[in-house]
Amino acid sequence: MKEFLEYVLRELVDYPDEVLVVEVPREHSVLFRVRVRSTDVGKVIGVQGRTIASLRSLLNAAGARSQRKAHIEIMEERNQPAEVAHA
Repeated sequence: MKEFLEYVLRELVDYPDEVLVVEVPREHSVLFRVRVRSTDVGKVIGVQGRTIASLRSLLNAAGARSQRKAHIEIMEERNQPAEVAHA
């Protein structure tokens, strides 16, 4: 799932080399902490959150086999979450 998320994010943003995805496994879920350049955050979130919601849906579909939900957290430069998307 992490590789898929990295691939999609790199295709969305203007600075693909600055995409960083950290996977934090949990008991019945997985948290993906995403860091992108501040100018690319809007592209990842999308209009009315549609892009991030679609990514979340795709990750949850991929994790359905292993019965793991996916959560995506977009991090700002100061380690503060800019937007938290929970499934």
